[in-house]
Amino acid sequence: MTRTAPQGAHLIGGDWSTDAPGGTAVSQNPARPDEPVGEYPLGDSGTASDAVGAAVEAQASWRILGFGGRARIMERAAVLFDERADELALMCTMEEGKTLAESRGEAVLAAETFRYQAGLAKTSTERIFPTNNPGETIRTVRAPLGVVGIVTPWNFPILIPVWKIAPALAFGNAVIWKPASNTPLTSVAIARLLGDAGVPAGVLNLILGPGSMGGAVVADERVDGVSFTGSVGVGRQIRDVVTARNGRVQLELGGHNPCIVFGDADLDMAVAAAVGGAMGSTGQKCTATRRIIAVGDIHDELVDRLVAGVQNLVVGDGQAAGVGIGPLVSPGARAEVSEAVAQARSEGAETVAVNGTTPDGPCFYPPTLFVGGTDLTITREEVFGPVSTVMRVDTEDEAFALANDTEFGLSASVFTNDMWKIDRAVHELQAGLIKVNGPTTGSEIHAPFGGEKNSSGHAAREQGDTAQEFFTRTRTAYVKPGRPR
Repeated sequence: MTRTAPQGAHLIGGDWSTDAPGGTAVSQNPARPDEPVGEYPLGDSGTASDAVGAAVEAQASWRILGFGGRARIMERAAVLFDERADELALMCTMEEGKTLAESRGEAVLAAETFRYQAGLAKTSTERIFPTNNPGETIRTVRAPLGVVGIVTPWNFPILIPVWKIAPALAFGNAVIWKPASNTPLTSVAIARLLGDAGVPAGVLNLILGPGSMGGAVVADERVDGVSFTGSVGVGRQIRDVVTARNGRVQLELGGHNPCIVFGDADLDMAVAAAVGGAMGSTGQKCTATRRIIAVGDIHDELVDRLVAGVQNLVVGDGQAAGVGIGPLVSPGARAEVSEAVAQARSEGAETVAVNGTTPDGPCFYPPTLFVGGTDLTITREEVFGPVSTVMRVDTEDEAFALANDTEFGLSASVFTNDMWKIDRAVHELQAGLIKVNGPTTGSEIHAPFGGEKNSSGHAAREQGDTAQEFFTRTRTAYVKPGRPR
């Protein structure tokens, strides 16, 4: 048995394996196509089944270890995330393309997430209820959900997995993790770190390969729940498969997030937030600002300032100093954005800004700003890239109606100093995350995260203490002593 991961490998039952029934693949650097990051093996449904079996075998002993033992391992993991932040950041940037600062931020927040969830593991999860029966106590206890499948995307290859893995481990679950194929070696580095922290063999299992492997985990009757971040179509398929066997699903499926700017807004704040929210991370965030809604006469000045903000962005290799925006994750991702932009122009969208610093390359795309209306497909369908559209309305009522006129409901923001408008935004915007005078992007690890409508449906929230609702089962016990003999 070897406990050291090769460059790319599956982790199953504590063993690193380079078995490749599906062949091998190369992880590419989107900023440097002539510098591949490394090779990794492709598993198949048998690989997935072996990982589920290892998790089933390991889960009981992980539960029995108790909250204290689990918390100590998680605290060690937090220390290692801090110590290896630069190493993880470099791998993340090489595979995903985002800037080193963004990647390092993920690693640091991963450490904080493990510390936070370790702390929650030590807090009471029980409640006591009154009873009509003398001498009896009614109490609720929480038990682990059991074996959990975790399927994660490439856009936050460190942080999104940690959002799911940390609470799963804290509450005594065993995990099978299928990461995105664009960032396999970042996932290996995380799994290796958790093994070094002391996570026992089989408690965390990592499988690399195509999306069908995630499908095999989802379909396995031994898996009690699935946490997934990705597309609406795949999320619905997962929901149908898992709930058909009375399993649980946790879904985060994207957004088409509005930013409303009223006439009394602090425009410096609004412009910085809108440009950062739309173009930061190359627009590859589910919470990215897709629609900027200008209310009334503020429109023209807002557009002028947004144009300047977009043109001033520095686009380039995420490893280079001074770069604020990296490439898209792959040539395929670039093609999808390019097609959506071409369609918007053919539908009559007015192009008001195209960033001029964007270098050539198969994955680079210039941040682009449109002005247009609801007749544009790009103002209804999510485009995962550095593109946003300014839309004009005349009244407050129109602004809120337009913000809610979408199948998604992940995040929304509003810029105003009017407390009545702020109160209305908090209560009327149909989004799981509402920002007042802040960007649509960004969240804190101790607060619930998730959306409404097609962004999450009725699935359980992520992050914060609400994560335990998904990763545990609640049991109600009626306890009454017998009479002494």
